[in-house]
Amino acid sequence: MHMADALISPVVGGVMWAVSAGAVAYSVASVKKTGVEQETAEGGSVESGGGLAGKVSLMAIAGAFVFAAQMINFTIPGTGSSGHIGGGILLACLLGSSPALLAITSVLAVQALFFADGGLLALGCNIFNMGVIPCLFVYPLVVKPLFQKQRKERQGGALKRFTPAGCVLGVMIALPLGAFFVALETLASGVTVLPFSTFILLMLPIHLAIAAGEAVATALVIAFVAANSPEIIEGAISGAGVSKTGAFKRVVAVLGICALITGGLLSLFASSHPDGLEWSIEKITGSTDVEAEGAVFERAAALQDAVAFMPDYDYRAAEEEGAGTTAAGIAGSLITCVLAGAVGAVLYAVKKRGKPQVA
Repeated sequence: MHMADALISPVVGGVMWAVSAGAVAYSVASVKKTGVEQETAEGGSVESGGGLAGKVSLMAIAGAFVFAAQMINFTIPGTGSSGHIGGGILLACLLGSSPALLAITSVLAVQALFFADGGLLALGCNIFNMGVIPCLFVYPLVVKPLFQKQRKERQGGALKRFTPAGCVLGVMIALPLGAFFVALETLASGVTVLPFSTFILLMLPIHLAIAAGEAVATALVIAFVAANSPEIIEGAISGAGVSKTGAFKRVVAVLGICALITGGLLSLFASSHPDGLEWSIEKITGSTDVEAEGAVFERAAALQDAVAFMPDYDYRAAEEEGAGTTAAGIAGSLITCVLAGAVGAVLYAVKKRGKPQVA
């Protein structure tokens, strides 16, 4: 669902850049405002140092995992289309709303800058559709209340572990809602080649089908985390840090290994069908691409061409298509891991310095 620059006007692109930048700034302020030491679900506390370090490492690895997972396009049977996870709900369930938005923003920035996946002008739209909607709206309004209810039941001894029903519902709402905003942004941009009514009638059903696939994948990950390190989900609910216990380290290690295997190996078996957005465009125009002319588009394309060292997740001069997929998957996962971890480390370091030390 990564939008290309040709789908939006420069004005809409600029407005959405500003909206997404504001959402990121809000998330930064929210992370910095959250207390260094907070109570956990069990009524104890997470020591600031270990708790913050755990949250930072989780941001890094979860971001890398989502980057790798997005390289796996799965076929939607009977449609000739494919889809990949958005990852916003998954990250929010693991990190909480604001850290999740910072992590998914890192993913989308790496994809646009280094792999030319999604336009630079459209990056604000993509952050909003795939990050702001699931992380700042759907998770706190839909998923978090359900997890909070389960949290109370766990404290009362009526529930042994978190169940992933909330995240499934969240995905089924967030992804189609993001698709709806894609159509709205295209409408606001005056892209007449994509009539709104026809576009939305194609976009919503196919992204509901994609959401079903993402919901299954998200549920499996959350079920694994809940069974092995439920304090991760509790930390996301409360905003508290996460202690680097043995169980936590094992979960992070598994996610990291899965990121490398997914990006480096499983990405080779991704569906070759167009994704839901490209499929919808092709059904209307006969092509998966929409052309746009103008100085703004040319400059954005030139900048992206200059910095994207593996466009379309392949070597620039590859003699065989897909020869660089493995390298791109591993490199992208590592870059995202470093970027998301660095963002988290800086913010939590600032927050730690700004709070009184616990005796």
